[in-house]
Amino acid sequence: NMELQVGVKILLKNTDGKYLVVCRSAEKYPTVGAKWDIPGGRINPGTSLMENLKREVMEETGLDITGEPKLITTQDILRETFHVIRLTYFGNASGEVKISDEVTDHKWLSLKEIKTLEPLDKYFKEVLAHFDLN
Repeated sequence: NMELQVGVKILLKNTDGKYLVVCRSAEKYPTVGAKWDIPGGRINPGTSLMENLKREVMEETGLDITGEPKLITTQDILRETFHVIRLTYFGNASGEVKISDEVTDHKWLSLKEIKTLEPLDKYFKEVLAHFDLN
């Protein structure tokens, strides 16, 4: 019996036009390991996608999402015992980053710089492919 889960992620842009990436903690995410990714997480049923996205961003980064995020893409993440539908948004953020214990580091970078980061989460890599960076 496979469990269906929904994940929300967001590519956040600051007022300097840079984008936020966070390095996941290998201790907190042993199956994934320490990879560069964007903030987000699984949604709690009964609360809206936006509420969950705002909560995850606040928990992981201390940032407020400003304005209405736009959906960039959806992805299927299929594992043996669960299936995650991941929705990735694009939005703006304000405030100072205060990272949680779920992440070990953060950087504000251009999309070109982000593409060269290693190791980069493979699903985030697919998201980046939606942007023409030339």
